[in-house]
Amino acid sequence: MRTRVARLYQKGDLRIETAAVAAPGPGEVLLKMAAAGICGSDLHYYQDGGFGPVRVREPIIPGHEASGTVSQAGEGVDLKAGTLVAVNPSQPCGHCEYCQKNMPIHCLDMRFMGSAMRLPHEQGMFREWMVVPAKQCFAVGAATTAAEAACSEPLSVCLHAASRAGDITGKRVLVTGAGPIGALMVAVASYHGASEIVVTDLADAALDRARAMGASRTVNVSKNAQAFAEYEAGKGYFDLVFECSAAAPAIRGAIAAIRPRGTIVQVGVTGDVPIPLNAIVGKELQLHGTQRFHEEFGTAVELISSRKIDVRPIISHSLPLEQAAAAFILAGDRAAACKVQLTF
Repeated sequence: MRTRVARLYQKGDLRIETAAVAAPGPGEVLLKMAAAGICGSDLHYYQDGGFGPVRVREPIIPGHEASGTVSQAGEGVDLKAGTLVAVNPSQPCGHCEYCQKNMPIHCLDMRFMGSAMRLPHEQGMFREWMVVPAKQCFAVGAATTAAEAACSEPLSVCLHAASRAGDITGKRVLVTGAGPIGALMVAVASYHGASEIVVTDLADAALDRARAMGASRTVNVSKNAQAFAEYEAGKGYFDLVFECSAAAPAIRGAIAAIRPRGTIVQVGVTGDVPIPLNAIVGKELQLHGTQRFHEEFGTAVELISSRKIDVRPIISHSLPLEQAAAAFILAGDRAAACKVQLTF
């Protein structure tokens, strides 16, 4: 059996090709893929050939946020044919130092679908058919669409970021950057009981979606920087910041607008950026990194299935696999798109 795939060779060179598909072995399932979102890291691979030290060094099938329908189950698998599942792309080894310390996010031999971090690269989910371990498949609710199920991975990222922040109940929260992760971060902060959520971005369309996800107020800092400056008075206004843009001006603005002993969770990823260490020291701020997720994936599937967190407002476009290159170009247009998904 063969399947069509979207394979990236280098910056801007995305081709639709075919690849072999094996039958599922014990503990595996064959999935007919349904929907797969284009993530920021996928976009970096396509636009820039990578991000930071992670570079595309050989052909790779991108894609790590997807859903599919069980077509065939291998020996020992309980999932029945026809079941729609969200696929967890994370595959920690289970036996290294960090896995043994219950820190699988930091696994020394992590395999993450669609990632160019390892060589050979880990192939991803932009394909019509694929075999995956059944333990990475999470059945979704009967009313859940394939597009919603494919948002389980980015929602998991935000749930893990929230876990790094401590108690959010009653907190004044700032979210900088209203892309898909920023918009989902708004929903997660609201779910966890934030009293106020202010969102900043440079694009009105992104801020519109942030309001749809539960933002109390949005500020386009490219048009109305003074409106945000009011939050800097009295050593800052916010108790907690989720920094989702990885843009140096946004990081500096967040540090200026957070209260002393507040917490900044750095969600966005980029290369090296200058930050005002004197302000972090002077305000006694807590700066936390956050990476991926683990147990949060199952929670994300439950929250999406119950629509306790409604991800539908961020899903802006769905294009068929044969239009993958056009989908990547669209995903790079923040004025037009939020979460762009491929369909199979």
